[in-house]
Amino acid sequence: MSRIRMAFSTIVLAASVLTSLCQNLTAETIARCGNGWLEKVDGTLVLHLKGTPYELGYQHGALLKEHVRQSLHTLLVEKAEGHTLVQVGPLKLTPRAAIDTIVRIQEPHVDKRYWDELQGLADGAGIPVKDAQAANFIPELFHCSGFALAKSATQNGKMLHGRVLDYAVDWGLQDHAVVMVVEPEGRLPWVNVSYAGFIGSVTGMNAAHISIGEMGGGGLGHWGGRPMALLIRETLETADSLDKAISVFRDGPRTCQYFYVVADGETNEAVGMEASWDVFTVIQPGATHPLLPTPVKDCVLMSAGDRYKELSKRAETGYGKFTPEQALTLMERPVAMKSNLHNVLFEPETTRFWVANASPDKRPAAEQPYQAYSLKELLVRRADPASPSLPMTPRTAAR
Repeated sequence: MSRIRMAFSTIVLAASVLTSLCQNLTAETIARCGNGWLEKVDGTLVLHLKGTPYELGYQHGALLKEHVRQSLHTLLVEKAEGHTLVQVGPLKLTPRAAIDTIVRIQEPHVDKRYWDELQGLADGAGIPVKDAQAANFIPELFHCSGFALAKSATQNGKMLHGRVLDYAVDWGLQDHAVVMVVEPEGRLPWVNVSYAGFIGSVTGMNAAHISIGEMGGGGLGHWGGRPMALLIRETLETADSLDKAISVFRDGPRTCQYFYVVADGETNEAVGMEASWDVFTVIQPGATHPLLPTPVKDCVLMSAGDRYKELSKRAETGYGKFTPEQALTLMERPVAMKSNLHNVLFEPETTRFWVANASPDKRPAAEQPYQAYSLKELLVRRADPASPSLPMTPRTAAR
């Protein structure tokens, strides 16, 4: 892993909205399971996973058991059952029936390691594996904003990569928000800004300084490929350069219509991508695109409609002056929608990142405080050996 550096800048931030991990840190180990462990950092859940695919899943399920169960109940029972919302060809299906259809269509395109991890998740949480699978393919039913600023656009020339996730705050996912620090056996370590029970990624960064965020488009029903959330995960676990990251999306069979911002903190380069079932386009910083008519030099700006116009205006206004504190303002409303589930700002060169989640009472993430983290620092943390230890015993009866 030649790209993983061992020297990083000290985190020093002036704005009160950014809480530093290096100052006044409050952390408590909640429990351990195998080589995984769960801690609470300044009131936020941080899940550490390490091992084989099955072990990653089991640790996840066991350490977040109640969160996984509650989240899946909301998604698969309260929100999915009895609602005819999804058109699949000539048929109208309940979301659960549509999701089960997607699972069957995409099964040949999904690597065995992810099915093993889902089995581990089900065994650890004591739930049916079919439910674990269904919950993880829900993103394929729905079709947010993102940006990367670098070089002349930022105050010190360093890359700043922002990601706005607008996604159903009324589904209560924010009640199960967790930062996952994942160390898969034989692959790159990475961080996943995610939710209990979800093994894929829509927002993440790896230890090789690659960060990714997505936004959905159209193309509902074009499911014959690799799920978007697993394409992102595969990239984060295997790509140690921007070119390698691009190749994961370019070379694999894709689904629906998705747009991505991918940044490389090592080379200070970023691109936008349209990676749909039938189209693959790389959008360079400052380049025009039919959907992105007002580019800004050294910036990748991805959004839609009036939100894109506002994002472009803000980038132009703050051009050359952006610091992490100021970059957060790009993600304020109305660039972020009322359904703003989380916002994340990455500084991939240093592996620092800042996360805000929607509140339990459904106020958007853009209106909540940000918590600061460092992937480098999280990777060297260790669990309290005196904390409770959960047994790692497969529960195959739950399948």
